[in-house]
Amino acid sequence: MAEKGTFHANEDRRNKAQTVDIPFLILILLLLTLGLMMLYSASYAQSEYDTSYEISTKYLQKQAVFAVIGLAAMALFSRIPAALWQKFAWPMYVVSILLLLSVLVMGQEVNGAKRWISIAGIQFQPSEVAKFSMILVFARLTRHFGPDAKRFRYGVVGFGAALMGILVPLALEKHLSAIMLMGLVAVVMMFVAGTQPKWLLAGAGAAALFVILYISFMGYAGDRVSAWLHPELDPGDTGYQILQSLYAIGSGGLFGLGYGRSRQKYLYLPFQYNDYIFAICCEELGLIGALAIMAVFAAAIWRGYWIALHARDRFSTVLAAGLITLLAVQTTLNLCVVTNLLPSTGISLPFFSYGGTALAVNLGEMGIVLSISRYRNQRKLQEGLL
Repeated sequence: MAEKGTFHANEDRRNKAQTVDIPFLILILLLLTLGLMMLYSASYAQSEYDTSYEISTKYLQKQAVFAVIGLAAMALFSRIPAALWQKFAWPMYVVSILLLLSVLVMGQEVNGAKRWISIAGIQFQPSEVAKFSMILVFARLTRHFGPDAKRFRYGVVGFGAALMGILVPLALEKHLSAIMLMGLVAVVMMFVAGTQPKWLLAGAGAAALFVILYISFMGYAGDRVSAWLHPELDPGDTGYQILQSLYAIGSGGLFGLGYGRSRQKYLYLPFQYNDYIFAICCEELGLIGALAIMAVFAAAIWRGYWIALHARDRFSTVLAAGLITLLAVQTTLNLCVVTNLLPSTGISLPFFSYGGTALAVNLGEMGIVLSISRYRNQRKLQEGLL
């Protein structure tokens, strides 16, 4: 009897929430620290120019405020059980669609794109909320469908209908980068859910056709492709940004010019503190520093997937996998654009690029992954269909 009591006591201890996954937490905090350091270096010349050479920390100050907000959100979300998010999946999905549609009516134009709205004086992109809500709904549908996800009715039509509810408003906004990003995340989550690969391949072909038609009918998108393929043909206009980015990367060499010593950030490279901040990283830190940053991202992504695989229930596994896939895809696309492996997409580098709302959302999402990590290495829950 004593042995039986000891067994149940050990089971109870294993089923209780543990501390968050420390390696993952350290990696996220390291990315945040490196991101703020590089943001200051990349932005202070622009900050001085914008403030008549009075303030060199304009962009860093704003980013730091949202970093604090994001850290608070991460700490809070790391203590909220994943099951609670499951209850709010559909309400958040509906709210995100309404926010996306509101951009068409009262959106504010920034840098030539109308994708921002302002609420209570805070300007943000509803697409950031839409990304999270789509992942949340996909995770809920995955648990709801269960083994039926292998069937066309559920694994394709079911997920596809939920995805189109988000993508259609984005298409009306001409937000191609968000469409591409969310489409790639959706494919990975559908594969994890059990959708048959043949349907995913067919969907990939349809997506490729859509991109071709979209580029053909949207002139600005076609200009980006032309600049990507032959930036040297128009070095003063469409090819200017990518050429300056490549100059920055090339001038960094093996060990870089040194932190704070970039030349391209002195108003030569547009968006040097935003979408193209990695080019400044390469220029100042060199190939070695750039590879080190990529290694930290890779380690965080790997650890995130490890947490997803060791989650205690299906919903938590798919939710964590979706959030980490979003981080992985966004990082990969940004690095490919900066190095001219892909056309310019307007996708920022998580934790590094300037953008307060995006930073706070990224940290909050990592808080959810940390919450899921509290129940790692526990016995998997036996679940029925919802």
